[in-house]
Amino acid sequence: MKLRMGIVGIGNIGTIHANVYKNNPNVEIVAVCDIIKEKADRAAERFGCRAFYSVSEMLQSGIALDACSMATKGEENGSDHYTPTMELLAAGIPVLGEKPISNRIDEAVRMVELAKEQRVPYAINLNHRFTPAAVKAKGWVTDGRLGQLHMINMRMWINNPVESSVWFHLRALHPHSFDVMRYYCGDVKKVAAFMMKGEGRKIWSNTQVLLYFENGVIGNLTGSYDAGRSYGLERCEVIGSKGRFVLEDACEHLTFYPRNSIETETFNYLGGMRSFDETFNSRITAWVDQLQAKTPYDQIDGSGEEAMKAQRIIEAAIESWETNRIVEL
Repeated sequence: MKLRMGIVGIGNIGTIHANVYKNNPNVEIVAVCDIIKEKADRAAERFGCRAFYSVSEMLQSGIALDACSMATKGEENGSDHYTPTMELLAAGIPVLGEKPISNRIDEAVRMVELAKEQRVPYAINLNHRFTPAAVKAKGWVTDGRLGQLHMINMRMWINNPVESSVWFHLRALHPHSFDVMRYYCGDVKKVAAFMMKGEGRKIWSNTQVLLYFENGVIGNLTGSYDAGRSYGLERCEVIGSKGRFVLEDACEHLTFYPRNSIETETFNYLGGMRSFDETFNSRITAWVDQLQAKTPYDQIDGSGEEAMKAQRIIEAAIESWETNRIVEL
């Protein structure tokens, strides 16, 4: 039986979600919702479903929904998620939200707590961890191929001229970065951060963040909104006692380097994935598969709770820079 799916927020990202669902044989899009009537109407016509202009209207209509994507936006790309997500979770509807889970930790906490109370699956589009290359590298870590983990170095940067808020770079981009770092190395215990404003900038558009993980791993994030396309989007290096791996460009290139040998192992374009846009398909498909398998709410991959933990690291980095001290989580 197909999952009856709704999409809330039908801008660019919401349309990407809808296109993935449309191409999934196990999903039927039954509703789109946007506070801008014209957007909702156009999407409804395009995807052959009903249009709504608020979540409350959609819920009161009696339409049957098995799950919803939450692709609203707002300040720092996260301020508009809270109210509609709470409405859906309260109604017992599983939600796949966009990152950041929220630009406010108190809201993130309430959403995660409500999902637990309702025993409803709640996940976030932490798509970087769902690529075939990222999953293969995770297998190496889990199987002990790297030995004891020592360090992780992460780089994520793009060219983004937006100046909407002083912390936009941190809160909008680095939920991905810190989630990837947590994915491989676990929970973070201590955070120290340094930041600078790029030429002509009003926001903190560049950062270096030092992390100390609960298991003793040490890590570093280099992040920027001032990098050009030719620099490459992402690079993650995890170093252990037996070897290290390097994951480049989010999804395209993965190499294992044994500690005591010159023989390397390289995988290019695993699963045929060749661009960042394709990562939405791997993440959303995993969400659909878990819903169909009736995966327990507390075993959902890329969960709201995991996204909240990444967001806490961001807030700790901001606090560290503002107070000139190491912040303990």
